[in-house]
Formats: sequence, C-alpha cells, structure tokens
Amino acid sequence: MVPAGQKSVARTPNSVVHRKSKIKSYQQSYQSMTAASRLCLTRALTSLRFKTSRTAPKSDNMLDKVDPRQLASLMKTEWQLSYVTPLYQFRYTQLKSYARQLSAFMAAEKQQGVAVDDGATQSFKVSFSVVHGLVETDYDAETILIQIYSKSFSAGQNEHQKPVWKGWLACVNGNRDYMNSVPKEFISLPLFGSSGTEALTALVKSWFQKNFDCCFGSLEINHISLQWLVALWTNDHAESNIKQLKMIWTLPVKPLLQVTYAVNPVDAWELWCSVKGDRPELVKENKVIDIDDVMKLTKGLMGHFYRFFRVDLSAGSLSSVSTALGSAKSSGSIKISNSKCMATTLALLTECALLKMPI
Repeated sequence: MVPAGQKSVARTPNSVVHRKSKIKSYQQSYQSMTAASRLCLTRALTSLRFKTSRTAPKSDNMLDKVDPRQLASLMKTEWQLSYVTPLYQFRYTQLKSYARQLSAFMAAEKQQGVAVDDGATQSFKVSFSVVHGLVETDYDAETILIQIYSKSFSAGQNEHQKPVWKGWLACVNGNRDYMNSVPKEFISLPLFGSSGTEALTALVKSWFQKNFDCCFGSLEINHISLQWLVALWTNDHAESNIKQLKMIWTLPVKPLLQVTYAVNPVDAWELWCSVKGDRPELVKENKVIDIDDVMKLTKGLMGHFYRFFRVDLSAGSLSSVSTALGSAKSSGSIKISNSKCMATTLALLTECALLKMPI
C-alpha cells in the first residue's frame, strides 16, 4: 500500500438542419401517449433488473458476422461510455443525409466561435454507417458507427485521412420487454461510445439531442459489472488466452489507497474451474454463468490476496480490470481487444445503459 496518487503492485507467485417545431421531445411524446401505453412503458422500465445469469461467449467469432474493417474501427480503441434515451424518428435510410447535416452543424458551430478542436482544421467530413451483424436478437437495433475526419489547409485531395473522432450507438441483447414497450416512432440504441476530444463529443451529442430529441448521460461501470467482466473474460481463457488478469482495487481509507493485483492466467483459470466445480474440459462446454459464480470467483481472488499480503480487499471496491481481451474502468471507459468477447461485453454494457436510463 502507498499514499493516494501512487499504486501498490502485488502479484501472485506466478449544414445545420433545424428541428421542426412539430417534432415532440422525448419527454413530451411520452406525456401524449394514452394511459394504457404509458402504463406498459413504465412497467417495462421499472421491471428492469440486473441479470443474475448470462451466457458465456459463443464459439463463433465476431469476424464471421461483421465487416472486418468496421470491426477494426471498434476494437483496440478506448471508448468513453454514455447512455442515450431512444431516438425520435431516426431513420437508417437517412444516414448519408445525417452525415451532411452533422458536418454542416459542426462548421456552423465553429464559425460562431464554439471550440471544436485544437488544430488548424478547415472543415470536417462525417460518415455514418451501419455495423451489420453486431446484434444478438431480432429485436436489437443495428449498431451505428460515426466517424469524423478533418480537412486541413495543407491536405491534398487524395491524402489519406484518419478519423479525428469516432463514436457508435449500439443495442446488443437489449431487454425484450423494454424494447417492445418503446413506441414505434423511436429507435432504442441505449449504449453510446466515443473516442476523441471532449469538444467534438459534446458537438455530436448536441446535434443528436437537437435532431432526435434524446438525452445523454454518463455511464459508469460499477463494482458488480466489473466483477462480471472478470468472470466473463476469465471464462474465455481456455480459447483466448487472457495473458494476465490485472485488477485495481480502491480502499476507503484516508488517504485513499489503490492496490494493483495481477494474477497469473493459469492461476485464474484454475480458480475459475474450481468455482464451476467441473473439469477444465467441461467448463468450456458450460456456457451459463450466474451471479453465484461471479461472487465465488471474486471471493476466491480476495482470499488468495489476503493470504499473501494480509490486506482485506472486500473493504474496498473494484475500480479497473484488464486482460488481453479488453479493459474497463469504473469511470466508464472500455477497450475491447478481442472480437470473441465483443458481443458478450456489449450485452453487459447495454444492460447497464438501460438500467441507468431515466424513467
């Protein structure tokens, strides 16, 4: 343990389009619904609960279902997460128009003196695209990928451009009752990820709010959700080597202490097999993981740490987890480094977004 701000490392031995006035806001549209419809929607929202069991990653690779170029745009990037309420009158057939509108909106905002970026950017080019295949059920809306490219004064016509900002809206294995209760004029894509400057993120959110009457909110990844990721990713070790399980725990003492706990992948896998009570070859076939498995794994990891270092991690909270498959922080950032765990990870985060959604 060390003072706050430092870490203690321990290892196991091994153009602008204005909104038409007739478009109702998200809140107004709900108020105008019939009593029966309101009841149905409210019931669906208030019945949402965090799942107590999940299906482990399927054997098929995400590369088999998603365009590799789009998949590459989503992987190995650290995304800051937000939740977003349903989009009013969003149309998949209008993506090219949306790209032009967002580009014009950004140009107009910059002309009015709104901070856009730190470079000498002349203009922006925006693209919207559908990430086909990144769904788990027939009631999930297809993921939308947004990329913003900058055009500088010195850039040639044919110069290769890299995006200066990326973002996406997704719904993977969303709650069926909730999805069925959302009015037809809305599209539910509750999970939003962004990578780029805060100024560009704010502009993109502002444009969405003006045009689709939605609202955004920060999405933290809480202690329990991080524990779920530890279990889901450890479970995948046999097929996709996690290389190392690294966790950061925050202990509520004065000053706050952070403990970095690194676990050898073999040790983590053996502990997981003991939790499941099966031989390793059977664990790979057991695709269901429940909350008891997650709690037992966490308890085993904390017990192992206590035996070696006499520090009780149960008094603190898990604030970060990382493996070769991905990483996540309680502040709401996520990086997915292996396509195999993408669907399962996004399903968990979709659930977190729906639970955070205001009623």
